[in-house]
Amino acid sequence: MASRNAPEGRGASRSPTPGEPPGGSRPGRIPRTPERPVIGVRGLWTEFDGHAVHRGIDLEVHPGEILALVGGSGSGKTTLLRQMVGLERPSRGRVEVFGFDLATAAPAIRAKIRKRWGVLFQEGALYSALPVFDNLALPLRELRAFDEDFIRELALLKLDMVDIDRRAAARMPSDLSGGMVKRVALARALVLEPELVFLDEPTAGLDPDRSESFVNLIASLRDRLELTVVMVTHDLDTLVSLADRVAVLYMGELVALGRVPEVVRVDHPFIRNFFLGDRGRRALSVLGPAALAGR
Repeated sequence: MASRNAPEGRGASRSPTPGEPPGGSRPGRIPRTPERPVIGVRGLWTEFDGHAVHRGIDLEVHPGEILALVGGSGSGKTTLLRQMVGLERPSRGRVEVFGFDLATAAPAIRAKIRKRWGVLFQEGALYSALPVFDNLALPLRELRAFDEDFIRELALLKLDMVDIDRRAAARMPSDLSGGMVKRVALARALVLEPELVFLDEPTAGLDPDRSESFVNLIASLRDRLELTVVMVTHDLDTLVSLADRVAVLYMGELVALGRVPEVVRVDHPFIRNFFLGDRGRRALSVLGPAALAGR
């Protein structure tokens, strides 16, 4: 029988009690201090075939915050997200996650770092040939560290956490609604107890009611699990409801970084069009008149 010990670097695991994620206080975490950002992007330049996608980007993601990346088509936000998860490398500069440069870290270090984050892809990216349960169980089985009883216990706990009935564990992804696919995909992103979660357009394709419900779930899990979140979104309601800070990319440059009311005050054509049209003003109205003061 496989060991129930946690993967290396995460400390000893114990069986979760109902309503509590396994891992207890998560020993082995890097201490969360203002001096140590979870992600540091330093002097980032990215070029493809002579075309500059990023031009000297510098930003940090602080522990426990939700940072939203926004920008128009071709602004470089999706490429930046891919670089943060190690799928692409910059031409110059570096991306540091948990203090390690992803481009130069040894393969063993990168493997350990990847276990400390989860990713929610835009369309969910569930394995269509596997039922819900096996989609959640697969990352745990790949570790070869847990027995099947523990894997089942943990996978079902994650379904509970995202408000999915356990009976759905036997269903195929094709039998799920769009909202259920998002929740199952989020459960999978959380199954390894990550400290950092990447969300790619988390509410895309959802109707307003399901979108609001999913936003509330993400906010609740961020607080409950003390997550750091990086989110790419074009949805203003999602951004205003979730983001602690916003990074605005335009033609490969970081043109604004701060809380929503601060960003709105930056005089830039993309910011005016994105935030200060009719739809943007409706979304910002929940922040009160001060958010639009002087605009």
